[in-house]
Amino acid sequence: MDIKLPKDTEQKLVHSIQRYLTEHFGEEIGELKAQLFLRFCLQEIAPSVYNQAIADAQGYFQERAADLENVCFATEFGYWTKSTSNAVARRPNTRR
Repeated sequence: MDIKLPKDTEQKLVHSIQRYLTEHFGEEIGELKAQLFLRFCLQEIAPSVYNQAIADAQGYFQERAADLENVCFATEFGYWTKSTSNAVARRPNTRR
């Protein structure tokens, strides 16, 4: 899997890597080393993150699709059921 990032995103990530290494390890590296490290991460780490994200999304949508029967259900032929019960309740008592 080859992940292509927009140039501006890649540049921001390179600067982020440089800043992280400087702040946390006291190591200053150039853009080339940061780009190589970013490429390594994209080749080695990103596919695992991508696969997990896809699995999470599939699980989410499968749960929603399984619940469609409960969420998207309309009672059929309910008019006569309602009308009959209402008509019986409203029918005047004609017996004396």
